[in-house]
Amino acid sequence: MRGQNKIPKRMDSPRIIVHKADRRLELFDGENLIKTYPIALGKAPLGDKMEEGDRKTPEGDFYIFGKNPNSNYHLGLGISYPDVADAKRGLESGIVSKQEMEQIEAAITNRGMPPQKTKLGGEIYIHGGGTASDWTHGCIALSDADMTELYGAIDKGSSITILK
Repeated sequence: MRGQNKIPKRMDSPRIIVHKADRRLELFDGENLIKTYPIALGKAPLGDKMEEGDRKTPEGDFYIFGKNPNSNYHLGLGISYPDVADAKRGLESGIVSKQEMEQIEAAITNRGMPPQKTKLGGEIYIHGGGTASDWTHGCIALSDADMTELYGAIDKGSSITILK
């Protein structure tokens, strides 16, 4: 499946779907599958991210809040985790404050960067560094060459769905 199409210079509606169980990332333009990439995940890849340090990759619907050309792992696309549902769960379980929940809600409403240093975790990115094994702290890793290609195709605000 990898490399089935050349990425167009400009896409109208780029979006990403990640299939954690299959270790693959799919790049779409609208409903058209453009390319599939192999990925690596966190060291504890099963299940949804619940808290900082669990090394799980979150599941759900997110967006790319920013692009980091100076990532320690080649390039980075910031994923809007934690989201509102995570914030509410965190408040109910006592791991985030009402103020933190409100900050997360405001960031998501404005499609900005949610707070990245809460007990829910944060700093979840798509980045380079390789796919030989699951090695991240909850991020999604690609080869550096694949990350360069994906980074050029994705805009800030693009949607990303992360499935089991």
